Amino acid sequence: MKAFRKMHPGIILLSSYLVTIGVGTFLLLLPASTVSGTISFIDAIFTATSAVCVTGLIVVDTGSYFTLFGQHIILALIQLGGLGVMTISVTIFLMIGKMVSFKQRMAMQDLFAHTPREDINQLVTSVLWFTVIAELTGILLLTFHWIKEYPLTTALYMAVFHSVSAFCNAGFSLFTNSFMDYTSDIFLNVVICTLIIFGGIGFPVVYDIYKTAFRSQGKRVTLSVQTKTVLITTGILIMAGTAVFWSVEQNASIHEYPFVGRFLTSVFQSITCRTAGFNTINIATLGNATLAFMIFLMVVGASPGSCGGGIKTTTLAVLGKFAWSRMRNKIRVNMFKKSIPKDAVTKSTSLVVISMTIIVAALFLLLLCTPENMCSGEHHSQFLSYLFEVVSAFGTVGLSMGATTQMTCLGKLLIIIIMLIGRVGVLTFSYLIAGVELTNGIEYAEENIMIG
Repeated sequence: MKAFRKMHPGIILLSSYLVTIGVGTFLLLLPASTVSGTISFIDAIFTATSAVCVTGLIVVDTGSYFTLFGQHIILALIQLGGLGVMTISVTIFLMIGKMVSFKQRMAMQDLFAHTPREDINQLVTSVLWFTVIAELTGILLLTFHWIKEYPLTTALYMAVFHSVSAFCNAGFSLFTNSFMDYTSDIFLNVVICTLIIFGGIGFPVVYDIYKTAFRSQGKRVTLSVQTKTVLITTGILIMAGTAVFWSVEQNASIHEYPFVGRFLTSVFQSITCRTAGFNTINIATLGNATLAFMIFLMVVGASPGSCGGGIKTTTLAVLGKFAWSRMRNKIRVNMFKKSIPKDAVTKSTSLVVISMTIIVAALFLLLLCTPENMCSGEHHSQFLSYLFEVVSAFGTVGLSMGATTQMTCLGKLLIIIIMLIGRVGVLTFSYLIAGVELTNGIEYAEENIMIG
């Protein structure tokens, strides 16, 4: 108990994910979880990690390999991972009237708030209610859609699974080819994309909008800088992704689609490749330029306090504004007539540097684990597909060019670690290595060096 009190909230979060993955792995190993009655340990832990980290990378087909029991386990892991294990535990404590410990409050603070706040319990409760409302709405709409194709019970089950998976940005699908059969289906595309966006913009943003719109009580209340930054950056990334996909692929992978199909495919891929991992087109057929831009979007990922991973939209915005300020010989970073603390700018820079280091190191190790039995020309495509896979795991996206199922056990283990880092957060893992105490270190006489 004393050791628990001394633990940093970030370490508590990491431990909760590890325990959940362990339980999920055990349940997936049960004969009742798979159609064949068996699954290898590495595939079980890979699937459990992918579900808890709401990534969506798979080594076996979810709809055909697992029984209903196994699919229910995966769905439960997605829900726990999407909301966060600590969020669920705090909510249960509040419902039964028990006190939430200081460490749990601090863990929630790290997840859902950028500044200390007294209403953290209220925020967590709002997160749960928003999740319930969003997922139930998705379930009703998707049931209404699929009841035209399937019996009511089947349509309802598929709606539940995909609504939870979409809102939690998990990317798990009961369809072997994800949503490729619904490329031109306007209703399905709109519902799934809306769920993905709501799950990816971050619960603090939704809470801020709710307070501003419905609880201002006549007072003049403005949205926070974080909310404005997230909304604008998300909108820009969606439009940019759509434009790039449309312009590059209109004479290639989508040239045979009707106008509606081309537009929906471009929008869907722009939205899903940052966090969710669903797809309405075969990713392996896309051009290198499109894949390169998708890798950029996957690195950025979702927004803070959301179900997604990546370096986050706010980090991209702060670094972009910082670069623009330095180009104009200005030291301070100002956004929406507010000055961003220097510590936030420093954290953003460190986060990007560490993230790039992790991605490069993981790609290098993954290529080392791969047997070199291909011809020279295929090596280059292998490099791109493995880079795509690593970034997809780090951003907890789940899109794949098909390399996951061909990996060795060491390769799968490496992707498991990357998925966990991407979900829990780079900064949390840095606590394990460097500790949580900030020190000045040894200070010597200054000497300048050339930069650039």
